[in-house]
Amino acid sequence: MIIAPIYFKISYIFAYLKIKKRNNIMKKIAITVFCFLVVTSCKKETTSTNSSEDYALFGDSVSVEKAISTEEMLEQYDQLKPGDTLNIKFKSKIKKVCQKKGCWMTLELPSGKEAFVKFKDYAFFVPKNAQNEEVIVNGKAFVSIETVEELKHYAKDEGKTQAEIDSIIAPKKNYSFMADGVLIKK
Repeated sequence: MIIAPIYFKISYIFAYLKIKKRNNIMKKIAITVFCFLVVTSCKKETTSTNSSEDYALFGDSVSVEKAISTEEMLEQYDQLKPGDTLNIKFKSKIKKVCQKKGCWMTLELPSGKEAFVKFKDYAFFVPKNAQNEEVIVNGKAFVSIETVEELKHYAKDEGKTQAEIDSIIAPKKNYSFMADGVLIKK
């Protein structure tokens, strides 16, 4: 039982302070502390139905709680201008993953839009077969303009044909995300 060890600890406190019979105020304080410890040790823990144990972690630690939806994320992106950043966490579905290393991925956003995700300091990668999996990403959201050269490089990484790569002729406004941590549903 929890009470017995606590009782012995309080007995030691009484002996140490030599207050067994001399100081009633200290006894009352010790008894109050004892009661507080008993009450707080009986506190029931609650568990979330959607825990981090349901996800594989890549990068820094990320909690499942307080991740916003893709609709809310798109609203946040629409308010950003090039050069702005926003620390945020959101939940989405993986559309594509780099097929060479898993060093980037695209996430679904409403209205057929997508967010392009890279990983902070190139410190971690995601599985190349993670397409269509539920994901929670934590990091910095920003809007960027991708050059034609970058778009061609990403198309090559994605495994597109040379004709598809050559058809890229204009820069693209992109919803970007630099993730420091990623949770992928198991």
